[in-house]
Amino acid sequence: MTVPLSRGSSRDGVWKNAVLLCRGVDAFGRPRKEGRSLAATPRVWRSINEIARDGAKGWRKAWMGIDRTKHYDVAVLGGGNAALCAALMARSAGASVLVLEHAPIAMRGGNSRHTRNLRAMHAAPASVLSDSYPEEEYWDDLLRVTGGVTDEKLARLVIRESSRVMPWMAEQGVRFQPSLTGTLNLSRTNAFFLGGGKALMNAYYARAERAGVDIVYDTEVISLDLEGDCVLGAEVLHEGVESTVRAKCFVAASGGFQANIDWLKEYWGEAAENFLIRGTPYAKGGILRDLLSRGVAPIGDPTQFHAVAIDARAPKFDGGIVSRLDCVPFSIVVDRASARFYDEGEDVWPKRYAIWGRLVAQQAGQIAWSIIDSKSEKLFMPSVFPAIRANTIAELAGLLGLDPASLEATVKAFNAAVQPGKFNSQTLDECRTQGLTPPKSHWARKIDSPPFIAYPLRPGITFTYLGVKVDENARVIMSEGRPTKNLFAAGEIMAGNILGKGYLAGIGMTIGTVFGRIAGREAARHAGN
Repeated sequence: MTVPLSRGSSRDGVWKNAVLLCRGVDAFGRPRKEGRSLAATPRVWRSINEIARDGAKGWRKAWMGIDRTKHYDVAVLGGGNAALCAALMARSAGASVLVLEHAPIAMRGGNSRHTRNLRAMHAAPASVLSDSYPEEEYWDDLLRVTGGVTDEKLARLVIRESSRVMPWMAEQGVRFQPSLTGTLNLSRTNAFFLGGGKALMNAYYARAERAGVDIVYDTEVISLDLEGDCVLGAEVLHEGVESTVRAKCFVAASGGFQANIDWLKEYWGEAAENFLIRGTPYAKGGILRDLLSRGVAPIGDPTQFHAVAIDARAPKFDGGIVSRLDCVPFSIVVDRASARFYDEGEDVWPKRYAIWGRLVAQQAGQIAWSIIDSKSEKLFMPSVFPAIRANTIAELAGLLGLDPASLEATVKAFNAAVQPGKFNSQTLDECRTQGLTPPKSHWARKIDSPPFIAYPLRPGITFTYLGVKVDENARVIMSEGRPTKNLFAAGEIMAGNILGKGYLAGIGMTIGTVFGRIAGREAARHAGN
């Protein structure tokens, strides 16, 4: 829900809606049921009510405009996880801080609003994390999904620093919960946020407000005045008025360009029209494009992105995590010709779910269908949209607009190739195919128990990997190789330094948190000097 912040709006109405949003209740004050990620115990609701009270203060402050006479120590360009981590670190070091958030307050937080967890290295059980997740295993996991397209120095920095972020996050008011069971069982590697990404961002904004960070919403950064290797100011548009923000240091934390369909089409052509954008519609890449045009060194392949297979019925923008489909490893996935095109059981889902958006994007019409039978229906979190059901494969094909004979032939060939084995949905099991191309390496079971079920798939783009090059102090690097003096970057705008391709569940939040903290610390230090 977006509440317009026009001067003629009711402030009381805005405040009341803010409380409802932050508490997670409906218009009658009843808790909204949004899955199992939030256990509605009295203790939980007391915690969320505390966040809601602080969040409501932020809604009141949103009516304040930019103080054009103030010269800040640090200006943070963006309003998501990386931006707020930078703002909080800079403020804790004594710097005066301004956060410029493009989105209105109801949609503040960028893609971080839709997140659930971050991936953290740990030597022993800690907080909600079980067992251990050592540095070398973390590095091997990252190396595998990126195919080695990563900066090892920066990647290992993120991995090592990830072991230190959870206590700091807790100090900012973030609360954690044990992971859920199911397809993405990550209790050993990932720490889940109590209340999800919205609660995380509400906690950060509340702490920033209390600490004296100035925050302005509905503010687009048009360009940076970059002279040589120094930023002199930022040209911004707020409430229809252009002005210049002055600061000693700037932190670019404005995300990728995934919501800019025209920019995506430069690399993907008309196929980009069929992409669905999972997160914020405000990630247009304006700051990124401006910096690249001014001689900042680029990093990353512009065709690469974090993309997952989502329900094709999801909205064009901002569908969030609930639109993701986790049925793929227990299914066969077919294209418009009813043909399979990739091994659905190649590896455990947390290490493979992020390749499926790109795989679907490469198919004709950027559409595919995941097909299961009744045996597999309860093995994954269901879609927010109803499953498509039929009593026969031919009937199901008709509902999907596929050729019945072709789909029947694909299912028959798959069933004939399935080998005997012990099925285990939680690990790499013995169930596989033989003599089939492409194979299915794990979780291969015959599709023979009606009703037969299908979900339509589209590529759901989370964020793009083209970004700006940085060093270990989060300083933005110019094309000649020299670092800028007062410009730092964190989050998706620089994630391409670590993610050349592929993805690990939760690592985007880890990159944003680690480099957000570094950028804020270094910006404050530079401003102090």
